[in-house]
Amino acid sequence: MSNPQHHVFILMGVSGSGKSAVANAVAHEANAAMLDGDYLHPRANINKMAAGHALDDNDRAPWLAALNDAIFAMERTNDVSLLVCSALKKSYRDRLREGNRNLHFIYLKGDKAVIEERLKQRKGHFFKPQMLVSQFATLEEPNEQEQDVQAIEIDQPLDGVVADTLAYIRRVAAQ
Repeated sequence: MSNPQHHVFILMGVSGSGKSAVANAVAHEANAAMLDGDYLHPRANINKMAAGHALDDNDRAPWLAALNDAIFAMERTNDVSLLVCSALKKSYRDRLREGNRNLHFIYLKGDKAVIEERLKQRKGHFFKPQMLVSQFATLEEPNEQEQDVQAIEIDQPLDGVVADTLAYIRRVAAQ
């Protein structure tokens, strides 16, 4: 049974939208637990992405199962937990929702030009900038039917994105 006071927030969006940077800052500010979902990818997925190939739904299935289990555990142990996960398709988000009542999504929303510029500045990450095209092709933007998703515009300084994210988390946690 999940604790109704415990919440897990998935920071979602395409690569380069700032998920890890925002999650790190928010985790520090809110004293929240944080997990980067990339750490739960199977070795084959990491090798495939490192070779410049996009993952398909079959590649993602064991990863989504591992993330779902992590969310289940986080809901039981922490007041506020953050999970960094692209969650690009509605079917992925639905898979993560299975059995996890206190789950919320924070969609770091930005246009392709802003994100492409950020990716060009990155160093030491296995994501290749040319994969951005496939990320946007895969992205199924959340709509009003997904009531557990809050969009945060990323076309602002990081401090603003962090402040908007913290404000949303605090509103949800106070309910």
